[in-house]
Amino acid sequence: MHLIQKDFGKWLNNFTEEQLKMVMDNQVKLSYNKGEIISKQGGFASHIIFLSEGLIKIYKEHNDKNLILKLVKPGEFIGLSSLFSKSTFDYSAACIDDSKVYSINIETLKTLVKSNPDFAEKIIWLMNQNTSQYFERIMSLTQKQLHGRIADAILHLSREIFESTSFNMLLTRRDLAEFCGMSTESAIRILKEFHNDKIVNIDGKMMEVISFPLLERLSEVG
Repeated sequence: MHLIQKDFGKWLNNFTEEQLKMVMDNQVKLSYNKGEIISKQGGFASHIIFLSEGLIKIYKEHNDKNLILKLVKPGEFIGLSSLFSKSTFDYSAACIDDSKVYSINIETLKTLVKSNPDFAEKIIWLMNQNTSQYFERIMSLTQKQLHGRIADAILHLSREIFESTSFNMLLTRRDLAEFCGMSTESAIRILKEFHNDKIVNIDGKMMEVISFPLLERLSEVG
């Protein structure tokens, strides 16, 4: 019981003993290797996924092409769009790094949302955050040129995902391209330009942001 409370952190605050037992009795903890698919777009959504360790990408599939919608960090749920609206997953989810998740019965989560106002408020907050991020993604993909999209992605990785100026990207060049809505070749070319212009330093998969002002300027002008 204490381990699951530690993994879930703030989400299980203000839960009764009965509600905690409900979570314990209706979940399973699973481990996935890098590259493994956790859920498939269009698949039956019988469970909601909570990420406790690792990094996951959620993406839309269309005509053999993928568009990464969001990178999910530990402490977030996957599949909330299926909680009350439909019985299938709206998107696929795959591991960018080795990951550990809790798979929670969807009916259990519905019951907890209905019976615990504090938990319901947190779930609504997370869904609103996701919606706001999707709006920002739409703006970046539709209104900005390729350099602006890459700049947005690097700023997001540095500030929101890894919270560091220097980090192991974990994403492949193809992942980055799918996150920015461009070809892999274009993503590689622009990264090389950023490296040569000393905006970032790239050494294999390690990236260090050298100039936030230049990245922010590229993001602003698109």
